[in-house]
Amino acid sequence: MKYLLSYLKKYKKESILAPLFKCLEACFDLVVPLIVADIIDYGIAGGDKGYILSRFSLLVLMAVLGLASSVTAQYFAAKAAVGTSAMLRHDLFSKIQTLGYSELDKVGTSTLITRMTGDVNQIQSGVNMFLRLFMRSPFIVFGAMILAFTIDFELAMLFVAAILVLFVIVFGFMKITNPMYKKVQENLDGVTEETRENLNGVRVIRAFCREETQKEKFRRHNSMLLASQIKVGNVSAFMNPLTYLVVNTVVILVLWIGASKVDSGVIMSGAVIALINYIGQILVELVKLANLIVLLGKSAASLSRVGKVFEVESSLVYGSDVSEKDFCESQTDEAVRFENVSMHYDGAGEESLAGISFTVKKGETVGIIGGTGSGKSTLINLIPRFYDATEGSVYLNGFNVKTLDKETLNNAVAVVPQKSLLFAGTIKSNLLWGNKNATDDDIKTALELSQAAEFVAKKEKGIYEVVEQGGANLSGGQKQRLSIARALLKNSKILILDDSSSALDFATDAALRRGLKTLTDDTTVFIVSQRTGSVCHADKIIVLDDGKAVGIGRHEELLENCTVYREIYESQFKKEDM
Repeated sequence: MKYLLSYLKKYKKESILAPLFKCLEACFDLVVPLIVADIIDYGIAGGDKGYILSRFSLLVLMAVLGLASSVTAQYFAAKAAVGTSAMLRHDLFSKIQTLGYSELDKVGTSTLITRMTGDVNQIQSGVNMFLRLFMRSPFIVFGAMILAFTIDFELAMLFVAAILVLFVIVFGFMKITNPMYKKVQENLDGVTEETRENLNGVRVIRAFCREETQKEKFRRHNSMLLASQIKVGNVSAFMNPLTYLVVNTVVILVLWIGASKVDSGVIMSGAVIALINYIGQILVELVKLANLIVLLGKSAASLSRVGKVFEVESSLVYGSDVSEKDFCESQTDEAVRFENVSMHYDGAGEESLAGISFTVKKGETVGIIGGTGSGKSTLINLIPRFYDATEGSVYLNGFNVKTLDKETLNNAVAVVPQKSLLFAGTIKSNLLWGNKNATDDDIKTALELSQAAEFVAKKEKGIYEVVEQGGANLSGGQKQRLSIARALLKNSKILILDDSSSALDFATDAALRRGLKTLTDDTTVFIVSQRTGSVCHADKIIVLDDGKAVGIGRHEELLENCTVYREIYESQFKKEDM
């Protein structure tokens, strides 16, 4: 709640004016039954058409003023609600950007998306309805009851009894159905999850002919949702009959007792009509209030989920001891150094890396190879500090990565991840992610080095060719080459290619490696691959097996001294010969 209040303070005026104008609208609504009573008692009873028209004009005026008050209140409430949710969503996105990979893995991407969209929208709706109804509904209920006492005390006591009974019915049903609605939401989440999984994996489902199995799973989730909705619907269906039973009972009693009072001259007939109007207003507002409380409950739950994201503390605390100038002017010939580094993911059963130590000099090309799950990606993720080592230290340019500020570290390392990701826009707009000030000549050079120039030139619009979301209109190899070009434009001193040429044929892969050789002498390149052909020409090759460095050296040395490397090399040569 503290997060929400801090935003609402910036809309203090709107948060005050919205409920005030709603109360003003309620005042006009409460006056209407009294005007109708006057029309009946003095206009119709006396046959005074002039009085009827004057009072009818007053009713129209009340309606116009009520509408104006309602629109004004809605404007201020919407402004406060939308503004609050916009700031909340902005700060939530900023918070997510500060989290390390460990926290993102723990919280989950899909969960964060839900917090950013559905939960914030639910909070927005809650704020909007709260500002509009939290004062209006009680104001109408108690206002109608007080005005009933000004008409007749005995009949007003019926209102008190009716309000108490209606409170019990409405809020009793709300208490019963709230857990049911939560169950409905859980089942809806299951249907949504099943739908998302089937849509994302539609190719795998068809490849393994599992359509009928998946249909049955979806049907089962859908049936559970249907059953829970029917159950809560059946229970909720009793509320309206019961509330209207109470209201109509009160109406009958008011007419019965009121008729005798009219006959005896205690009250006039218009007063009875006014009382009936007030009981109708009370019913409507109690139902609104119950719905508001349900909505506020959902909003509070969403606010709690968003608050939990704000409470997550990033494990990455960047240093400020080393300036970017000192980092760049360092005279050491070391580019990267690992000292007895171990890495253990949260919740993992065993270490992903154990006791890794090596030194890489500036300008060297380093190959990293090993079987699936050997720790290749984990190792290179420690260099740009996507994760922190659980033991040991990682050094760049002679400085511990934990002493570097975020900007210095980001400028020093360019990474091409395993999964190539492009954003909706153009080829040029994607490449400018690497360097927003890059010229067309810089882009051309990067495309040539990454072996992407040829296919880009064949595009009708060249570098201005449209790229769909995720690069859906490009092949896997094209996306990989553009991702490499984007990293090259960054002009970082350390370039990491994390299995980013897996979709390239051998000729293109070889041409890419020749292109990388033309980089400046102090550019250090890490190539992660499962192909020995991609790393065999590296100055140094690190062989990983089950999180341990089982071999470090050149290609020829490892063929003689490293069994793991030799087995990988020989198995691939056999496949190539076939």
